[in-house]
Amino acid sequence: MSAATVAKSPERKLESSSNPRTAAKKRVWIDLDNSPHVPFFRPIIDELKKRKYEVFVTARDAYQVRELTEFYGVEARTIGKHYGKHKVWKALGTVWRAIELTFFVWGQKPDLAVCHGSRSMLLATKLLGIPCLVLLDYEFTSGMPGIKPTWLMVPSVVHTETGAGSGILKYPGIKEDVYLSTFRADETLKDRLSIPRDHILITIRPPATEAHYHNPEAETLLKSALDRFVQQPNTTILLLPRNKRQESTLRTKWSDAISSRKIVIPTHAEDGLNLIWNSDFVISGGGTMNREAAAMGVPVYSIFRGTIGAVDRYLAEQGRLVLIETPQDVLAKIEAVHRDRSPRPSGDSKNQTLDAVINAIVSIVENKVDPSSPALSPTHTRNNVA
Repeated sequence: MSAATVAKSPERKLESSSNPRTAAKKRVWIDLDNSPHVPFFRPIIDELKKRKYEVFVTARDAYQVRELTEFYGVEARTIGKHYGKHKVWKALGTVWRAIELTFFVWGQKPDLAVCHGSRSMLLATKLLGIPCLVLLDYEFTSGMPGIKPTWLMVPSVVHTETGAGSGILKYPGIKEDVYLSTFRADETLKDRLSIPRDHILITIRPPATEAHYHNPEAETLLKSALDRFVQQPNTTILLLPRNKRQESTLRTKWSDAISSRKIVIPTHAEDGLNLIWNSDFVISGGGTMNREAAAMGVPVYSIFRGTIGAVDRYLAEQGRLVLIETPQDVLAKIEAVHRDRSPRPSGDSKNQTLDAVINAIVSIVENKVDPSSPALSPTHTRNNVA
């Protein structure tokens, strides 16, 4: 049975198209709304094109999305930007970007729109009457009141109640598994960034201070972590701000440590997986980098202080992620030691998570599933093992 299934009976499964001529007539629109979406969708875009589907991509100029599309070689039309922290401006910006997307996509006539939580795309698809597949891996993200996607796809550990009003699909593992299989380690990173080879390298990702789910406690934990490790000898902190505004604030607060290169902020886009792999451990206030590190077997400490989602709870229960809740935890729980980097991760020819997502898209485009069908429990899906 396929890794992603939805049916009125357990026997039904998602199927990929076997007719390339039919597939060639179908168009898929993908929207990149945040930086993690770029590496996530890159293998999906490549695989859809291999199957002769036409794919066009839009991207928001926010959170380094534009820079990452250039870094990963993803062709995308940049539409919209980030409209700041204030809720009113965020809401107006979402609507305005949805209008811009609507005008751009009007003549493209896609058969399906796909995104990872893009509210602007969701609104635009309702204006255009286009079916929409939304992927999510954090069930507490705020949606748009009264607007539901046609389909919602989530990891198997997330409860299906998350998507009430939408057709539900499940995939095995976590979303980071989609692109982890293509990763190749770059052993030159420390030399390129002029980081001493014998130093313990700590990658730190600040919390998303402009996100609706942000809890200021995370900023206190970030300060505690930086205070601790700028004082520790033979360590270098690789600090990864989320945007220019946050970078400017951090550069002002930590100017001395940056001047002495105790803290290093990359001057251009880097492969996030490679930064993680070359690190001895990771401290992050956001979900994606936490889960990337956990998927790669790199020690990771979460300073995220919003509501903990099912995926992070699952990883914490497995011992693959450590939750940091207080400044005392920063001192007591984080082990500042060199890690063993062998064996190196290698590509996996069989990627069940990627296959599940691709099969879902193809089956929806080819009208082989019904969005009114209830989702199967992960226990009924043979390959739904995170």
